[in-house]
Amino acid sequence: MSSRIDLDRFPDLADEERGLLERLDPARLPRHVAVIMDGNGRWARERYLPRVAGHRAGIDAVRETVETAAQLGLECLTLYAFSHENWKRPRLEVSTLMSLLREYVIRERETLLRNDIRFRFIGRTEQLPGKALDAVTDAVRATAHCKGLTFTVALSYGGRQEIVDAARALLRDGVDADALDESQFESRLYTAGMPDPDLLIRTSGEMRVSNFLLWQIAYAEIWVTQTLWPDFRRRHLWEAIEAYGRRDRRFGRVVEPVVDPATEGR
Repeated sequence: MSSRIDLDRFPDLADEERGLLERLDPARLPRHVAVIMDGNGRWARERYLPRVAGHRAGIDAVRETVETAAQLGLECLTLYAFSHENWKRPRLEVSTLMSLLREYVIRERETLLRNDIRFRFIGRTEQLPGKALDAVTDAVRATAHCKGLTFTVALSYGGRQEIVDAARALLRDGVDADALDESQFESRLYTAGMPDPDLLIRTSGEMRVSNFLLWQIAYAEIWVTQTLWPDFRRRHLWEAIEAYGRRDRRFGRVVEPVVDPATEGR
């Protein structure tokens, strides 16, 4: 593997961006990045705009983040788009979010195909309105053969709900409780077959995980930025990955220092 990121993948680099990219170590890139996209409402409020304007502005951030993750050669990117609890929001906001979702997947499908990006969605997606569900299902089907980045959108998703659904599936299958192990449980999660996130990014500065991938982020590195989601751009993703590359991931282990017997006791 090359010791440097291929800068030719990223046209029109500013000097600051070039310097940041050059600091990334290809050998220490995360396999799976998950993002809690937060701050759309605050972004709109600061501009005296309706909340839905923030959601629409956030689409540009989604587009650039997906494209950048693919250019870096990441294996998986998962975005938290709509939580199970978000159904409690005002009806107009929910309907607008569903319309934006449908608009995005229809408009971006050719881009996903061109970049060999496989699209997936997870959550209690049967709760989505028909037109939105049809659009995302069509995008999943159309990109199923793609071998590059796996781009997953969490829709009508909740971490606790996912764990409950996995437990229900195990009970329906009659799995012996005494034989149940972590691997078997993971096979019933929405994310079965995907690596756990190595890096969890949260925008807008909030310090909570908001019921997102509770099982999967057990050992994820967490990076929080004050940047609101509509303002999130590729340099922010690079900053998060650069910080991740400097972390010492021990997964609960302690690495004992190596002692040279010839010098011990001196």
